[in-house]
Amino acid sequence: MTDVASPLNPSINDFHDIPPVVKAARRIVVKVGSSLVTNEGRGLDEAAIGHWSQQLATLVQQGRELIMVSSGAVAEGMKRLGWTSRPKEINELQAAAAVGQMGLVQMYESKLRECGVGSAQVLLTHADLADRERYLNARSTLLTLLQLGVVPVINENDTVVNDEIKFGDNDTLGALVANLVEADVLIILTDQKGLYTADPRRDPTATFVHVARAGDPQLETMAGGAGSGIGKGGMITKILAAKRAAGSGASTVIAWGREPQVLQRLCEGEAIGTCLVAQTAKQQARKQWMADHLQMRGAVVVDDGAVGKIVGEGKSLLPIGMTEVSGDFSRGDVIAVRDALGNEIARGLANYASSEARLLCRRSSSDFERLLGYAAEPEMIHRDNLVLSKSA
Repeated sequence: MTDVASPLNPSINDFHDIPPVVKAARRIVVKVGSSLVTNEGRGLDEAAIGHWSQQLATLVQQGRELIMVSSGAVAEGMKRLGWTSRPKEINELQAAAAVGQMGLVQMYESKLRECGVGSAQVLLTHADLADRERYLNARSTLLTLLQLGVVPVINENDTVVNDEIKFGDNDTLGALVANLVEADVLIILTDQKGLYTADPRRDPTATFVHVARAGDPQLETMAGGAGSGIGKGGMITKILAAKRAAGSGASTVIAWGREPQVLQRLCEGEAIGTCLVAQTAKQQARKQWMADHLQMRGAVVVDDGAVGKIVGEGKSLLPIGMTEVSGDFSRGDVIAVRDALGNEIARGLANYASSEARLLCRRSSSDFERLLGYAAEPEMIHRDNLVLSKSA
């Protein structure tokens, strides 16, 4: 069994040419599996959580933004309830998750606080990310926590979900969170060193994959395929998570969670584990998605001053520059921005629904709370969520 660079991508086939995706990353999602968190199911591994927390805190103090997606609630709940075998009934599993979540969050909170960094518990379900309003609310909360230098500790809300609405595994949840906050990189810490071309326990010719393209179909074959015994809950879910994360421009690193100072060393540019590189840059992925929208739910007309700010200076669209709102759209919908002659100059994600936008036309942000009953974003469309039209 040898270590080789990936045969999958001839343009990245030299171990020394692995792109420094983690070193350059500012916003990072870290996912750790239950076998690591609970020391193979024996209860929360305080030492391991302490090591990860110390690394998370150091990176936050260096100016990076970190999110932890952590498994382990059910295993910890079983220990606290005195159960020696994993229950099969869904209500018992949910009860164990509820009990264990208390210990899981308490552990992260205390360890991060010891290192001088705050933490927050965030429990998500598939429904939260399928519903536009809840998706945007979750995104807004997480981004605010990151701006405050807080580490969100995320898990699936097992107490209220069933098999039909579960993410299925926290690898998928980690990728969806990476999409949600538009992370630069997803780091999946596991009990394996990374990806091999075959199962090294069965195939002596298996070679280690240092780098490959996220989404390459060959990776799924290497990981055992979706229907195989190897793949179930194993490496295949990590390969599929990397493919999903790449959709928003995030690369993925799969590495051994007990590697000393693994997060710190990755952020210093050391090549550890398997790096699955996204083929589309983060900003490009989002702006391409907006540009490709065939159907828009509405539009806003802006004055010449706003046109100059948006097209000439790359600024956000402020409601004070809006003169008219058309269509029926919700917060988060892609809408068109038109000049006084009706020409589309840009499109982007609306921060306010059409009914609210009509009230905000020609208004300063200082009027928002009086008009709407609350004050949210000062922009109608933030410049990061705005893409200029080809004709502009």
